[in-house]
Amino acid sequence: MRFEIIGNIINIETIAVGSSIREVERLRKTYGSGRWRKLKGTGTIQLDDGTICEAELHWYEAHGIGKKEIKIKFILSE
Repeated sequence: MRFEIIGNIINIETIAVGSSIREVERLRKTYGSGRWRKLKGTGTIQLDDGTICEAELHWYEAHGIGKKEIKIKFILSE
């Protein structure tokens, strides 16, 4: 499902860092080495069909590389 983030992501929390991330080797091969972190937060998103809703988002991030692979985990409200 494709979506666009509208506004800022808030309530950001770190879920895992470095070797605690199951996919850290794949991330390093794909995007490069860095201090990888898995984060979660809530934000307003717009789905392909035009629906605007609040959702919990998860993503990977490393300094100098940025946010990668942002995923919707839960739709909180529509």
